[in-house]
Parts: sequence; C-alpha cells; structure tokens
Amino acid sequence: MQRLRVLLLFVSLLTQPLLADQPWYTQGDFEPVRRVELVVHNTLDRARQNSPVTFRRDQLAALPDVHELAITLVDPGLPGRPEPSDDLFRRQGGHEARRETNGAWIPYQLDDLDQDGLWDELFFMSDFAPDERKVFYIYLGYHNRGWLAHRTHAAIGTYARHTVAYWEAEDVGWKLWYPTDIDVFGKRSPVLMSNRLYMENLDGYGVSTVDPAYGSDIMQVGISFGGGGVGVFEDNEHPNVVSRPRFTQRSPGTNFNAGPQSDSRYAFTVLANGPIRSVVRARTFNWYSGNGTYALEQIYSAYAGQSYATARVRFTQFEPLNPETVFAAGMRKHPDQTSFYSSDGVVINGGPEAIRNQDDDGLRENSLMVDFVGTALVVPEKYSPEYVFVPGYDGNHAFRIEPNKQREFEYLIAAGWSEGSVNKNAAEFQSYVLNTAEEFNAPLHLLGTRLEARDGD
Repeated sequence: MQRLRVLLLFVSLLTQPLLADQPWYTQGDFEPVRRVELVVHNTLDRARQNSPVTFRRDQLAALPDVHELAITLVDPGLPGRPEPSDDLFRRQGGHEARRETNGAWIPYQLDDLDQDGLWDELFFMSDFAPDERKVFYIYLGYHNRGWLAHRTHAAIGTYARHTVAYWEAEDVGWKLWYPTDIDVFGKRSPVLMSNRLYMENLDGYGVSTVDPAYGSDIMQVGISFGGGGVGVFEDNEHPNVVSRPRFTQRSPGTNFNAGPQSDSRYAFTVLANGPIRSVVRARTFNWYSGNGTYALEQIYSAYAGQSYATARVRFTQFEPLNPETVFAAGMRKHPDQTSFYSSDGVVINGGPEAIRNQDDDGLRENSLMVDFVGTALVVPEKYSPEYVFVPGYDGNHAFRIEPNKQREFEYLIAAGWSEGSVNKNAAEFQSYVLNTAEEFNAPLHLLGTRLEARDGD
C-alpha cells in the first residue's frame, strides 16, 4: 500500500554493498553503463506480497536529472523476458520489450502529485521475503521500449448530471457520488470498468446487465459515511456526535449541500492514472459547521491487485470554536451486521446485503441479496485512533483522532463480497484486512541509495 511509507535511513553501502558483483542488466541493444542501487528492508518477520513501495524525490538524491524515458527500474532477482515472438512483435511494434538478461524491468510510476511538472514519487510494487533486504536498480539511459498494461484507473466524470471522482483496481472500485463519502463497487471478476460507468452513465446497481463481471455497487451510502468519510468531533459532552461537510446549517434535510458560494464546495483532480497506482485528489472548501470553519484535501489511491484504497487527509483550514475538537474518520455500519472486529485502529464489519438503489423506488434492480459484503477502516496506530460508534447518520463505525501540528492523518478502506473472486466471506476478509493493517503499520525502510558506473566507464 502506498502508505507503507519508505523511511529515509541513509546507511552507507559504499564499502559493503549487498550485491557487489551483481551483473548488469541488458535489453536487446540497450546496455546501460550507469545505475542507481536501491536497498529496501522488510522489517516484518513474514513475507509481504504485492507490497507498494514509494520513494520521494528527495530520497533519491543519487538519481541524476534525466528524462523519464531514461529510467528503467529493474528487479535483478526476476527472470528476464525472452525475445518477443514474431507475432507479438508484429502486433505490438517497436515499443515491445526485447530479450533481457540479469533481471527484468518491473512496472513503476513517476507521479507528479503536486502538478508542478516534476515527479514527486517513484512508485512500484514487489514481493518481499521475511526480514529481506532487497536490491533494485534504476538503470540510466534512453530507450522507449516496454508497454505497461493498466491495472488501475482514475477519472473525473459527469455522472447523472454532476461531477463524480472514480478510482479503482481490478476487484474493487470506489467513487464519490456524494462528494465526501465513498461508494464501493465490487466486481465478480477482475476487470476495470469505471470508464464504462461514467462514459455511458450506467447505473452502478444495474451495470452487471452490461457484463456480469462488472458486478455492482455494494453499499448504500445515503446520509452515512459509506465506505469511508471524514468529519470532526466538536462536542465534548457528546463524543459520538460528528460534524460533516455535506451536512451543515445551510443545507438541512438533504444529502447534498446548498450553493457552493454559501455552503461547502468541492473540487476534484486526477493526479495519477495507472498503470499500478491511480490517485485522485478531493478538496473541500468553505465548510462551516456552526462550531468551526474548515477546509481540507484528501488524496485517494487505488493499487493493482489489492482490495483496499488509502487516503491522505490534510486540513488546510482548521478553525474550531472548541479547542478540543478532533478529527473523525468513519464508515457505515452494515444494517444486518453479522461480523464485527475492532482493535488497535482497525474496524471490520460485514453481513448479508440488499443491493438496491434507494432512488429506484423498487422499480428494478432492487431484488439482489448477497450473502456477504464486508468493509473495513484502518487508521495507523501512530495517530492513536480511538474507536467510537456514531449512532447518527444511519449508524457508523468511526475513530476519533487527535490533531497534530501538521493537521493531517491517513486511513485505509477495504471491501470484499461473496460474489467477487477474493475475500468472499467474513473469515477471508478479516484475514486480508489484518494482514494489510500490519503492513500499514510497519513501514518499509530504505537502507541506502548510490550511483554506480560499470567498470571501464
């Protein structure tokens, strides 16, 4: 997951490199003579599978200023690709990868999250053995070969006459039908499909009539936190009463705000669109709760091969009238909850679910009952989250989070359902979430970086 934050612990490897004689990667006629070595430590005593790795630009001081097509990220432990067949080469053309030796290039992204024209994070995903110190190489030198099939997607679309943000992986996707509280859609088979939803304006509850693999929206949101949402706890006498940006004194009795000049307003931007991580930024402005004035941004990310998304939350304006106001993160309690877990910043719930569109008035697509829908919310232990049940807004599981100097925190949401291809029951889903939460709380460590040149160059 993205927030397996890679900590910058510069440990000199110049005198004792881990792989001093590691042979150099080649691909066809690409024979680089410079590379940057990255060493990453898995601090857990168990393996991690398909774990996201994030390096900030300032953690890669050894990397020269080069064009993105002059960077090739290689895992030296993987078998190299063979020379493409004639059929593959004819179909894919000159950008198809050639025969590799001494490792294989792996999918990665150079994401410009602040949109200033400079990439901010190198992102990739990899497996790690228990307590492994794993070496990767960034090979330097221009070539334009290597296709990256997208396994995640993000977009801003006009959906039923209003702006909606989407981010998805193959098994689960998320969207902001409501601007602050997340809808969840589950797929029956691994597939990307949100582009069909917004381009054709397909009803998320009936999209399986287009293709059964597309699945369905699997959670009613309404006035709840849905699959995940944020707010503030402002009332010391009622610590389970929460204030939220789309429910203010200026917009009583509705699921949406009043006009954007007089009430809360929102803006959405796609920051990265695959192939292995897709990122959307949602900004909230002009939120007046009656007991404070706030503005914030959330950066949501989906990850290839995973059934969770992460959110970075930062309050850009935090002016509560009550100085003891704290942050809130929550999710909807399933109406027929049959499974529940809460401990150390993790809450998981699930049960049978009626898949229905509340706006459809029983006319169609309102008869699907599934055996299990599970959702989870994880807040890292470093934020000292305190679980609280919020009975208002149809009932929600939530965490109280003390504000820090940066006025920011992170959370993770996950989902599974009985008609999907993974995490099909309460036991499987809980195991997946607890494994994920452990990794969320145990950052990978960057042990060192260095620039190398091949002998004779």
